[in-house]
Amino acid sequence: MKGPTEMIDLSSDDECDDGLKAVKLEPDFAGQQAKSDKVQHATHICSVKQDHRNSIGPMQSIGHNSSNALEQGPSPVNNLGPSYTSTIATAPICRQFWKAGNYDDGLGSKIPSQNANHYLHVHPLFLHSNATSHKWAFGAVAELLDNAFDEIQNGATFVIVDKTSNPKDGSPALLIQDDGGGMDPEAMHCCMSFGFSDKKSKFAIGQYGNGFKTSSMRLGADVIVFSCHQNKGVLTQSIGLLSFTFLTQTRLDRIVVPMVSYEFNMSTKKRDMLKGREHFMTNLALLLMWSPYSSEPELLKQFEDIGPHGTKVIIYNLWFNDDGNLELDFDKDLEDICIAGDIKKVDTVPAWKKVNEQHIANRYKYSLRVYLSILYLRVPKGFKVMLRGQVVKPHNIADDLKFPEYILYEPSSGGRKEGTIVTTIGFLKEAPQVSIHGFNVYHKNRLILPFWQVVNYSDSRGRGVVGVLQADFIEPVHNKQDFERTSLFQKLEIRLKEMTWEYWDYHCGLIGYQVKKKKKSPVLQLEPYLSHPPGIEKPITALQSESQLGCHTKRKTNGSIDVQDRKKHARKENEKAGIACSIDNIQTVSAAANQVVDQDTINLMEENKKLHAKCLHFEKEEQKLNLKVTQLRSKIQETNREYERLLAELQSVGMKEE
Repeated sequence: MKGPTEMIDLSSDDECDDGLKAVKLEPDFAGQQAKSDKVQHATHICSVKQDHRNSIGPMQSIGHNSSNALEQGPSPVNNLGPSYTSTIATAPICRQFWKAGNYDDGLGSKIPSQNANHYLHVHPLFLHSNATSHKWAFGAVAELLDNAFDEIQNGATFVIVDKTSNPKDGSPALLIQDDGGGMDPEAMHCCMSFGFSDKKSKFAIGQYGNGFKTSSMRLGADVIVFSCHQNKGVLTQSIGLLSFTFLTQTRLDRIVVPMVSYEFNMSTKKRDMLKGREHFMTNLALLLMWSPYSSEPELLKQFEDIGPHGTKVIIYNLWFNDDGNLELDFDKDLEDICIAGDIKKVDTVPAWKKVNEQHIANRYKYSLRVYLSILYLRVPKGFKVMLRGQVVKPHNIADDLKFPEYILYEPSSGGRKEGTIVTTIGFLKEAPQVSIHGFNVYHKNRLILPFWQVVNYSDSRGRGVVGVLQADFIEPVHNKQDFERTSLFQKLEIRLKEMTWEYWDYHCGLIGYQVKKKKKSPVLQLEPYLSHPPGIEKPITALQSESQLGCHTKRKTNGSIDVQDRKKHARKENEKAGIACSIDNIQTVSAAANQVVDQDTINLMEENKKLHAKCLHFEKEEQKLNLKVTQLRSKIQETNREYERLLAELQSVGMKEE
């Protein structure tokens, strides 16, 4: 397959003579290939092309008539091939990642566009800009582990993350190795390309075909991959090199990936080279020049601990931080890999400072062992993550919660149900000392957002509340450190805020916080008025004013109470006697007002009783549901134990029969 936007692979046999057979490499070939004249030939081998290749149209260039996924044909610039060098002066390799992409202005601006309609090339600087999607080094390590984790379905039982060294200069390098199915030569081509992904399983974590390139280039300037694959009795061994140093130092105008592949005869223990002798030697020369290994035997030795299937990734020329130290610290803890630099200080009371700084919510940011322990929600029993020679023990954050509750959430979009989520929410066991809050959101078993803070608390409302959930109905962004900001994601954020506040308001008293008094209902607000109804204060004042005036002005009414209609006779007698608004008038108005207010109060109190009864009913139903959940969890655990027991018996019976 040809990809018009992919990288050039010098191992293509398209440029070799037709009918060239695979030839076994002589033992002493490697040393001869390292000579400088051979390296010069390797760098310029693609400059000689057949004339008919220039007539290939855009649609033909992406056809399936070639076994090479990375070949792109000649350079669009005067047919100079991949050895074309930019007129821009070569920039030195900067060992700080965030500065390694700084080059002189005008890069590529003077390159002519002759025949450019036939080919679309990827410039080496894209490797760096593409890798900047990873702001965090551990996020890049997680991407590489995802590839190994996806190999569980192909029989993988472990993934190793360790420190190794570059034999050429002794500098530290990062090793990631698994015993999965491995990659045949074609799969290796796809791995080194952009956008190729054959992970069609709905359970696979990887899906974009971009993670290997972004993650490896984020951690170091160069990466070499060794992979063994066995299919129908045929064992292949492939080596690929993606080197930012090689591309920039040789000033290539597109990405060139040296690759070699062998077919290993398990009976004779001999290797036959694939892709043709000439280009095999060309690629091998480049590998020996720019990889950590100076001879072919050193390269082949890397296959010894892989076995018949598996993949080994070695990232070297690791990046430095702004202080000039390696970004990955291998020396602080010999059983861990840390982010170089001081631990982030936590602003809290001195007595609680240590418990906050040492909490997993802070340690995962600089300790790879802690981060890997929570990276996957569930790890199969037969699979192990090995870091610096020690097994990483999986840690379920839900086990750290006290007073846990399980809340069902069914997101919907356009009136259609998108899924069902059960969120485990509770207080951290260190609460109230911890100033930590957040939800750990997983996608397809992989942690995307650790301790995602959905509320900002200035009055401690939400402090210590943590949740765990798996949200497969929303898609992560390419670096798998966040989600796409869709409407479903926004709805989830709103719901998690509500969960936090609801849980806090109901449970905060259990960990020592003062329960805030709930706002009084209209019924409760009437209670102080029962002995002193406020509705009669204004009529009394009005009547007193009228009394002082001799009642010559028109009297006011209180609601539906008309004093003139009810006390005409009393008013006439009072006017004759010169007395305005007697005490009887006031008492009559007061009694009438009391009667109205009392009736409203009675109605509200009856409504309050009904609502209170409903609340009690709902609380009882909630207790019943919580009890059912507990019983179901117990039954599930009991069923699992019974299943394991039966499985052990079956295995025992099987062993006896054998």
